[in-house]
Amino acid sequence: MKTVSASISKLLPVLICIALFGTPMMAGGASLWTSARTSEKSMWGDRRAARVGDILTVIIQESARVQASVRTETDKSASIDSAVDSFFFPSSNLGTHNGELPEISMTGSNDFSGGGAITNSQSVSARAAVTVIDVLPNGNLVIEGSRYVAYSEEKQYAILRGIIRPDDIQTGNTILSSSIADARVEFISRGAISSAQRKGWLTRLFDTINPF
Repeated sequence: MKTVSASISKLLPVLICIALFGTPMMAGGASLWTSARTSEKSMWGDRRAARVGDILTVIIQESARVQASVRTETDKSASIDSAVDSFFFPSSNLGTHNGELPEISMTGSNDFSGGGAITNSQSVSARAAVTVIDVLPNGNLVIEGSRYVAYSEEKQYAILRGIIRPDDIQTGNTILSSSIADARVEFISRGAISSAQRKGWLTRLFDTINPF
């Protein structure tokens, strides 16, 4: 009897461990650490935007270069040479001057040469925080953000809007501007510096009515 009791005492810790850890966990049990693609905290992943109101950072790296030239040349010439050999009757002096019949001789020419060239190069590099304003049925996110900066009587507005895929969100909850679909980026400046870069109203009027 003492031998059986001693054996049970030795097996008791093992039975307790089996009872505690050997029971299968429920399939629907929640995990302590959710996926890194959700907006919840994860042991290994960053917090990423996924819902309306979440914020992420857009890395703006845009460059554009436009170059076009056109040249037009036209050359046109014409000549007319006409003479009257006889008028009514060969022996008649009707329509003559000093016995000579009228003649017509005319020469004309028209030359035109014109051209123009346009060269424009722009580069923008910045970082901007935007907010998720809508989640589409396919899971894509609609983002929008704006920034207002004022200094030395100069005001700058930056507006960014577009659609992104959650899979394109990088580490640090950032996304490149090249990954934004239907992107709309506007930079508007107002102030003394911006006004100095624009033509005056009289100059613009003259350029409009200038026929040359």
